[in-house]
Amino acid sequence: MESRSFPVINMELLEGSKRSDAMAVLRDGCENWGFFELLNHGISHDLMNRVETVNKEHYRRFREQRFKEFAAKTLDSGENVDAENLDWESTFFLRHLPTSNISQVPDLDDDCRRTMKEFALELEKLAERLLDLLCEDLGLEKGYLKKVFCGGSDGLPTFGTKVSNYPPCPKPELIKGLRAHTDAGGIILLFQDDKVSGLQLLKDGEWVDVPPMRHSIVVNIGDQLEVITNGKYKSVMHRVVAQTNGNRMSIASFYNPGSDAVIFPAPELVEKEAEEKKKETYPKFVFEDYMKLYVRKKFEAKEPRFEAMKTMDAVISSQLIPTA
Repeated sequence: MESRSFPVINMELLEGSKRSDAMAVLRDGCENWGFFELLNHGISHDLMNRVETVNKEHYRRFREQRFKEFAAKTLDSGENVDAENLDWESTFFLRHLPTSNISQVPDLDDDCRRTMKEFALELEKLAERLLDLLCEDLGLEKGYLKKVFCGGSDGLPTFGTKVSNYPPCPKPELIKGLRAHTDAGGIILLFQDDKVSGLQLLKDGEWVDVPPMRHSIVVNIGDQLEVITNGKYKSVMHRVVAQTNGNRMSIASFYNPGSDAVIFPAPELVEKEAEEKKKETYPKFVFEDYMKLYVRKKFEAKEPRFEAMKTMDAVISSQLIPTA
């Protein structure tokens, strides 16, 4: 399905007379798509070019041969390939907050480490700016979402980056680049390849392409924001379709709650919906507990995860009720 009307926001418009128009696109993205794309977001094109260069060079030097060996072994399996539990991707992870692991990640040269640290700082600022824009859209006090995300014992969010490459796949009809899933966390900022497509989201029962645009940042809503907004914003299923040509770069940064932050629907939003006689509230839980469930159920629907958290919350609450 074509990506017509996909929400694209020129962030420069937020500073002028067309602010209300830009905010309307933001709301459409959060409520109806679970995704939107940012232009003129404040991260310099020079920095993004350097990020692309160092990561493509890192893949070529240290990961490409390993992936070719994996691919050959996988394809040699023929009909025995377990495609339902396989992703056609080469990935490594960087942690930024609460503590950084960039200095410990093997095979990264000094230029790559410096560039990714600089990029992470810019993404952190952008994520926090977006959270305040979401507060404005939701009618919440400025800083509310960041306060929830930083509500754990260390007062910090969890923030990290997944660096992925999706090499050419000779059998894209058999193997997905990345299987369909929603993201567990808060707000996700993606710097994706502008020449090789593949990212799709599920909307109204159809898979929609997320348009590759030069120097854009694609943003999607994670499960935690769906809970905090009591379903006003939606996390949506998305996937990466393997391509026969081109190596797709994907640098996804996850700005999530602290591990022991308590996540629950914003009371102000629940009260507003109660007055309008709308749906029941989402569960209350510790983010780390949700993640423990998510790692086992990532490629399944989100609703059973929410129900499991609701059951856990009910059990804990019953245990706290004093007996006569």
